[in-house]
Amino acid sequence: MSVKLSKHDEQFLAGQHGEAAQMAMRIIVRMAQVHEAAELMDVTQAHIDGCGLLSETGLEFAETLAAKGARVSVPTTLNMGPLDLQNWREFGIDEDFAGKAIRQAKAYTDMGCIPTWTCAPYQSYLTPRFGQQIAWGESNAICYANSVLGARTNRYGDYMDICAAITGRVPKCGLHLTENRKGQILLRLVDVSPAIMQSNEFYVVLGHLLGSLAESKIVVIDGLADDASGDQLKAFCAAAASSGQVALFHAIGLTPEASTFEQAFQGGLPERTIDITLSDLARARSELSTAEEGDKLDLIVLGCPHFSFDEFRELNELVLAQTEESKALSPGVRFVVISSQTSYALLQRGDFLDALTDFGIEITLDTCVFHTPMVSQDTKVIMTNSGKCAYYAPGELSVQVAFGSMKDCVESAVQGQVCREESRWEKS
Repeated sequence: MSVKLSKHDEQFLAGQHGEAAQMAMRIIVRMAQVHEAAELMDVTQAHIDGCGLLSETGLEFAETLAAKGARVSVPTTLNMGPLDLQNWREFGIDEDFAGKAIRQAKAYTDMGCIPTWTCAPYQSYLTPRFGQQIAWGESNAICYANSVLGARTNRYGDYMDICAAITGRVPKCGLHLTENRKGQILLRLVDVSPAIMQSNEFYVVLGHLLGSLAESKIVVIDGLADDASGDQLKAFCAAAASSGQVALFHAIGLTPEASTFEQAFQGGLPERTIDITLSDLARARSELSTAEEGDKLDLIVLGCPHFSFDEFRELNELVLAQTEESKALSPGVRFVVISSQTSYALLQRGDFLDALTDFGIEITLDTCVFHTPMVSQDTKVIMTNSGKCAYYAPGELSVQVAFGSMKDCVESAVQGQVCREESRWEKS
């Protein structure tokens, strides 16, 4: 299939903007052909997920582009990288691995990318506006940008993202187009108590359930509270994009393209309707754990996606409640929180960093538990409040995982074993 190209596109293909830009445009055009897009379109921002050191090939690709003079043509932020660039030695990272990670980081920053190093770019810098056409990688960020912000992006995989950033162009297709953003499935919350719906856990569990139900469809949720916080929606998006391939959802009365039922479905009707009850949520919650109540705990992992300043504040209150009762982190349990430089800078300006570190909490920046070797080989059981971490940890880290609230995680860290508040999930 031929793709209609602008004069500027043709100049890229002809090498008039350099060899690296020519290579990037060739990839963009080829992907347009794969997606059967008739033409390309402009994007005004990019977020790069391909900056994690997943393979030697990824490093070679980035260094090749940089060596050939590639420069991004739109503001471009970077997803989390393969290690904490400032504190990697404290986590016992191998020197060879660190050297390659630092080389890859330099290649992307040499191309003009902004070193945000976060998987939650919507909470830090250059947050896109409603209707803005962007090219984002990172599954939770894609879902958040499309759904919560109303920006427009397809799921841009590794290396396609940097090509879009260099050229400022993407195939005109998919979620960039209004007609492809209409709701298809209606998900109704039925007889779920306010106490459940106000909890942070609820958003993780509902996201996990939605991902398993949605497949490739766009879900519209009826019954979600209109005061959901950014962190709750962050957790929802991360869980939904992990258990499924959710890149866009609508919540009636909450998300910007779903003020009404009619707007969410663009004047049409749902292909099918699914009622969600407390028992459905309870089953979905149980799917997020492979560890059992009372199992000896080795590691707590929070911050997947990256911890915000508000989450640090919540954690501090939970830690203070323990220390006021003279309780401390159980010997043998590590407690790791993963965050971004932006949130950490705010934490440093606050008044509770010392309380967290005195409790024994380790804070690492710029990276992810799945991208950097921070989990020791003798770790058997981890606990998390993240649906994304709970979903991937058994396969990626070869561990047993327990999912619970942040309060559950702190209490379990003190007890040295998995312990969770179950009662509210057993009855409404």
